[in-house]
Amino acid sequence: MNGHRFTIVMGITGLLLVITAVACLLHGTVDIDALAVWHALTGQGSGNHAWDIIVVHSRLPMIVTAALCGAALSVAGLLLQTTFDNPLAGPSILGVSSGAGLGVAIVMLAMGGTAPGMADLQLSAGVTVLAAAWLGAIAVLAILIAMASIVRNSTMLLIVGILVSYLTGSIISLLNSVANEQGVHSYVAWGLGTFGGVSTAQLPLYSAVIIIAIIGAFLMIKPLNALLLGTRYAENLGVNTRRTRVILLLLTGVLTATVTAYCGPIGFIGLVVPHIARLALGTGNHTHLIPASALMGAVVTLLCALLSVSGPHGVIPINAITPIIGVPVIIYIIINRRRINYFN
Repeated sequence: MNGHRFTIVMGITGLLLVITAVACLLHGTVDIDALAVWHALTGQGSGNHAWDIIVVHSRLPMIVTAALCGAALSVAGLLLQTTFDNPLAGPSILGVSSGAGLGVAIVMLAMGGTAPGMADLQLSAGVTVLAAAWLGAIAVLAILIAMASIVRNSTMLLIVGILVSYLTGSIISLLNSVANEQGVHSYVAWGLGTFGGVSTAQLPLYSAVIIIAIIGAFLMIKPLNALLLGTRYAENLGVNTRRTRVILLLLTGVLTATVTAYCGPIGFIGLVVPHIARLALGTGNHTHLIPASALMGAVVTLLCALLSVSGPHGVIPINAITPIIGVPVIIYIIINRRRINYFN
């Protein structure tokens, strides 16, 4: 691929990231002027204590949370699409998000807990919910790995993922029917998706897990590119394809489960953004796709965060916005799939 094109795309995306981040700092349910935001961020004080709290303890953590959420889901979607050789694979489509959501539901509805972003939890409580989400996501991935050895058709495997999503949804509905009113209310609010629930105390754990998992994805670039050439060719190059797929699915599970536990089941980002990156770069080379997908995912989620506070009737749920962005892209991909030759 032309390195000049990659530099231009990354430069434009980086600029958009800065613009959307600044817009999120300035705009919200309370608009704050740029000078006051700058003074609040630099510790000088804006002259309004409420503004200082909003900027430092609400909007800044929200921006970091949203950006890392977008990066995590986009990289997870890219890994799944390569692993299953299916351009329509994604954390929400294959049921990985649903599995993580089931883990959270068990803690919130059956055990009376709350999601990490729903309240000011003790660290141990946050870790418990996070671990439950990981176990739920990994359980679904284990089913997909087992089915992949039986069902060779990628479309059929996609259907298996959708069926798993329905199954987890059914179990969650059963848990809702026996949970108390407070648990149901908390779970419904969590399920709508939000970037504003991670506090400054919870942010380090959330950020560390996602960054480490994304670094792990970067370390898998060589086997990822080999998988694009086919399983047999990758094995001839010395790649242990079975171990590679297990590692890739574990990374996907960690990224998806962490985001789901803290932000709710955010849909479409992991499915759509890798396609946007491929279309922009015109390549399937993961050396360029992984950083581009991560950066573009951060921009998309920050845009969603900005749109969520732009409604006249208060904050709009994130999952009411992502389909508006995602569905047109997927329809375009489906219609033009034969003419788009980037999945190689």
